[in-house]
Amino acid sequence: MSKSVFGAGALALLLGSAAPAQTIDVRAGRLIDPASAKVLTDQRIRIIDGKIASVAPWRAGDGPAGLDWSGYTVLPGLIDLHTHLADGYGESSDPGEPLRHSEAATILKGAEAARTELRAGFTTVRDVGVYRGLTDVALRDAIAAGEVEGPRMFVAGGYITTPGGGGEIDALAPDVPVPQAFRLGEVHDAAEARDRARYFLDHGADFIKLIATGAVLAVGSEPGALELSPEEMKAACDEAKLRGSYCIAHAHGTEGIKAAIRAGARTIEHASYLDAEGIALAKARGVWLDMDIYNGDWINEVGTKEGWPAEYLRKNIETTDVQPARVRRRRQSRCQTDFRHRRGGLSLRSRRAAIRLHGALRNDPDAGDPVGHQRSRAGARQARAGRERCARRVRRPRRGQGRPAARRARP
Repeated sequence: MSKSVFGAGALALLLGSAAPAQTIDVRAGRLIDPASAKVLTDQRIRIIDGKIASVAPWRAGDGPAGLDWSGYTVLPGLIDLHTHLADGYGESSDPGEPLRHSEAATILKGAEAARTELRAGFTTVRDVGVYRGLTDVALRDAIAAGEVEGPRMFVAGGYITTPGGGGEIDALAPDVPVPQAFRLGEVHDAAEARDRARYFLDHGADFIKLIATGAVLAVGSEPGALELSPEEMKAACDEAKLRGSYCIAHAHGTEGIKAAIRAGARTIEHASYLDAEGIALAKARGVWLDMDIYNGDWINEVGTKEGWPAEYLRKNIETTDVQPARVRRRRQSRCQTDFRHRRGGLSLRSRRAAIRLHGALRNDPDAGDPVGHQRSRAGARQARAGRERCARRVRRPRRGQGRPAARRARP
């Protein structure tokens, strides 16, 4: 481990494992303090009963250190606003993978992902939907009870989606029904959208996830297409608000983004094809845009290697290639934006993607450089060559082939 930075993961594990009424003093050589935007030196972090009780300058007279991290930089736990930890087997080259595992196996796989996320330094996550309904509620409660190692979770319970839409799995033959546990959020009209929102909240969901448009990782679904109607989204948002909660919306397409904002969604996930009108609307209504940092790179690399469906990879390239220009517009408009990563931890690929994305901002004379990196010409050529190699591997479906029977969604 680097002597310069000691990640939030170790402190998160310490907090999670501290015995009741136990006091531990940690000596931190450097402490990142977001509240003051400063890096403090030689600090005492006092942990009582598994919680940080105080932070103060180190004084030897206050007692010895239970843990001497004087050679490290310590940072607070990180927050991830878009995860699918509880989904278990939600990502693979097989559209029907989630159907091939039991509920118990799915939850156990989710527990493994939760542990990985915590050890990567993320102490709070918003888990934004599962195919098998309410498994995220079970995982959240097990973590809260101290039975499973993982971050604090806020969960959706499932997806509000149209039949065969971006929040459903339809990988079986037409005469084989998909189990009801995978269709808890399926709606046909506004009344059902209100009812399903009520159902998820009654069964422990913290918020509601709407699948407003098609998805990248769904055969037969186009990211730009509107799926839920404006009336269905408004009914769900109204019900959530009535219950003291809120809705978020998976939305790639321009019209779906704006319809979800008007319906009352608090955050827009992806926002790939957001236009100037949508940016102004989000800004006016205080809606956050929850974007990807390196989803596209990760899918290109892993999906190509594992033989994911060609349609997944095509749509991923299309939505990834428009991202830097749209990020630049959002920053220029001072719209509220969260740049998120994918899966557990900020990997080297994630850091490189952030540098490349913010490098594009750096080259704009009207934009700042949040991470202090300027994209080099060699780096630009390398990134472009990688996208072109991936594009050559993707076989675009021919017109008239019809809609494939196997279909899966990754909102």
